Amino acid sequence: MHWIGGSILSGLALPALLGETALAAPRPATLDPDATAFLDEMERQACLYFYEQADPSTGQILDRANNHLPAGQMDPRFVSSIASTGFGLTALCIADSRRYLPSDRIRRRVLATLQFHLKPMPTEHGFYYHFNDVKTGLPLLNIEVSPIDTAILLCGVLTCRSYFKDPKITDLATQIYNRVDWPWMLNNGKTFALGWLPATGFLTPRWDHYAEMMMMYLLAIGSPTHPIDPSCWKSFSRPRTRFEKFSFISGPDPLFIHLYSHAWFDFHGKRDSYVDYFANSVTAVRAHKAFCMSLNRGYSDDYWGVTASDWIHGYTAWGGPPLMGPIDGTVVPCATAGSIAFLPDDCLRVLRSLKDKFGQYAWGRYGPCDAFHPDLAWYDADVLGIDLGISLLMIENFRTGFVWKYFMENGETSHAMKLAGFRNY
Repeated sequence: MHWIGGSILSGLALPALLGETALAAPRPATLDPDATAFLDEMERQACLYFYEQADPSTGQILDRANNHLPAGQMDPRFVSSIASTGFGLTALCIADSRRYLPSDRIRRRVLATLQFHLKPMPTEHGFYYHFNDVKTGLPLLNIEVSPIDTAILLCGVLTCRSYFKDPKITDLATQIYNRVDWPWMLNNGKTFALGWLPATGFLTPRWDHYAEMMMMYLLAIGSPTHPIDPSCWKSFSRPRTRFEKFSFISGPDPLFIHLYSHAWFDFHGKRDSYVDYFANSVTAVRAHKAFCMSLNRGYSDDYWGVTASDWIHGYTAWGGPPLMGPIDGTVVPCATAGSIAFLPDDCLRVLRSLKDKFGQYAWGRYGPCDAFHPDLAWYDADVLGIDLGISLLMIENFRTGFVWKYFMENGETSHAMKLAGFRNY
C-alpha cells in the first residue's frame, strides 16, 4: 500500500530548533538564469502530471503513473489518491499562474473536480477515503477514511477558492470545507483518530504526536461550521530528536513530515508557545543531510535525500535520523525538492547534479522518477503524485511564495493560527 501523509503510518512528526531564532525566508528567490530555467522545467513537468493523469470527468488524480508514457496518455492503473488530488488542485493554480496550460481548460478541470468531490464522491461526515477508483470515486476495498489525506485535499480546495476568485469555485470549495465534521473524527478524545473503517469503526492509533498533521488541526480549529476546541493544538506531544549537533521536534519519521503542512501554511516568522516550526524544519533538513552523509552508503553533497518512496523492492517509509528502513544508497528527489525552501543552496545543488549525471535514465515526461539507485542500475519507472506534489509546491514557494500567499488569504487559516496561539516575531 502507498502510505501517504502518514495516514497509515502512526506517529509521524515534524521539527523544531533548540533555542534558534527566526531564519530569513528564502523568498523571493534570486537565481541565475540556468537555475531558474531548471526549476521552471521541473514545475512545468509536474503540472503536466496533475493535468494528464487525472480523469477529466471526476478530476481525481492517479496515485502513481509511468514516467515514460506517450504525450497525453493516461496510465491504465485506476487507483486515485485523495491527497494527490489535493496537490493537483494546487498545481492547477500554479499552472494557470505560469500559463503552462490554457486557462479555460484549467478552470473547467477545477470546476469538474470540485463538483464531483462535493457530490457524488463518497464521504463520511465530510471526510474522504484514502484511495478510490479514479473513474467512479468508489473507495478501494478495506481502505480507511483518512483525516490527513482529507486535509491535503482541503488545502488544494481552499487554494483554488482564493486564487481563482470565481463565484462557482468559491461556492463549491466552501461547501466541501464547511461540511467536514471535525469533532466526529476526534472520537470523544482530544486528538484525531488515525482513520475510520466502515466495518470496524475508528482505528485505535491517534494523531497524538507531532507530525505532518499541523494542517489538519489548524483546518479543524478554523472551521466556521464544525470547529474543534483550540486546546486540541496542545493535546499532541512534541518529542525531540537529537543527531550530532542538531536538536529539533520530531519522532522517528520520514523527512516528508517536516514538509507537508509547510506547503500551504506559512509558518515563517511565526511561533506558538512551543517553537518556530519553519526554523524547526530547517534544522530537520540539515540534520537529514548530515545523517545521509554519516551512513557511508554513497551519499555526498551532490547526492543525498531519502524519504518515504519507492525502492527496488516496492514502497517503503524510510529515512532518518534515526535510521529508519533499509536505506541502501537510493536517492529520492522529492526529499531535496520538497526541502528547497528550507535549505535552498544545498537542495538545488543536489537536484541539478542528479539531472546532470543521471537525467538520461532518471528523468521522464513528468520530471525525475520517484527514486533511483545508479550503482544498482535501478531507476523507478513511476512517479508518485504526492512526491511530485510536494516538490512542485515547495519549489514554487521557494521561487515566489505563491502557494503561501493565496492559501493564507483564506480567512479561516490565519484565524486558526491565532486561535492556536501563533504570533509574529
